Amino acid sequence: MSRLTIYPDSNPASPTLDTTDAGKIVEALKTIGVRFERWEAAQEFPSDAPDDVVLRAYEADIERIKKEGGYQTVDILRCNDATPDKPTIRAKFLNEHTHSEDEVRFFVEGAGIFYLREGGQVYMTLCERGDLISVPAGITHWFDMGPEPNIAAIRFFDNKEGWVPHFTGSDIAQKFPKFEKAA
Repeated sequence: MSRLTIYPDSNPASPTLDTTDAGKIVEALKTIGVRFERWEAAQEFPSDAPDDVVLRAYEADIERIKKEGGYQTVDILRCNDATPDKPTIRAKFLNEHTHSEDEVRFFVEGAGIFYLREGGQVYMTLCERGDLISVPAGITHWFDMGPEPNIAAIRFFDNKEGWVPHFTGSDIAQKFPKFEKAA
């Protein structure tokens, strides 16, 4: 179940909000310019479906988001039992960073946590199958897909090169609960 927990960025032990209510998640994230939506597939498909089948199942929503955001391309990121060197992949996303482009992900399978730091708060957002999150360019964040990720996500890009992370050098990500404690 999707979940939003908001903490003061100086105190990860004292949440100011903890909710699984989709409406409250949408409203709280909207205050920092982050879009959160829930999608349903237009057709059923197996978890090992080829990318083209998955993209067709969400085609109407994908095209809507591409048009609204001016995104040029989408792909599907998969990280599962067949993915080599998962600890290195996980570690890459665990450091706080920004992007000069929006980071838009729709979770087809699995779960991950986006930690968004804005206005002195950390918005720990657990996203699961059916969740879209759109993090605007410049929002400081990090992402945790857990120690044994089994995730498939549609990613939207402004340009074909994809996102380039700009690391902040902060150690704040180490102060907050990791996926295995928070999910």
